[in-house]
Amino acid sequence: MVILITGSSHTGKTLLAQRMLEKYKYPYLSLDHLKMGLIRSGYTDLTPEDDWEMVDYLWPVAREIIKTAIENEQDLIVEGCYVPAGWRKDFDERYLPHIRFICLGMTEEYIDKHFDEIVAHESDIETRAVPADCTKEGLKTCNRYHIDAFLEAGEDVVLIEDDFEKTINRLLE
Repeated sequence: MVILITGSSHTGKTLLAQRMLEKYKYPYLSLDHLKMGLIRSGYTDLTPEDDWEMVDYLWPVAREIIKTAIENEQDLIVEGCYVPAGWRKDFDERYLPHIRFICLGMTEEYIDKHFDEIVAHESDIETRAVPADCTKEGLKTCNRYHIDAFLEAGEDVVLIEDDFEKTINRLLE
């Protein structure tokens, strides 16, 4: 089984992947780690701020890693925001039954009510060398973009509306 986790920045993707690793003992691939490896090695001129361009750059690699894991009957968690909304079109019927897809998003009300808490937890799993340049309005815009894009593509989006821990724990069941 491949568990593919995506969503907007600060929604808890890495935390969920870490907890799934601990529960299921599946290895996991962070698309942020892949991004930084390619940037630091000089294999791309893109920078950490080139998020939109990173989807087109990273997704083909991640897609083929997912296919390889499925073909080899290996379990894997793949986590990151660099998954296109139309990701399903890249997999045929041999692969799709082996992929559990999770897209996380936060409602604007949740962001308004918990913004300081969201930012305070941004380095819970990965210590950010530079704190994210996160604003309440920026977070709302990014969340709205991801929610709308994935819903329009026919995907379910797990909305964090009131209780973050309860929502994450429900996904672990």
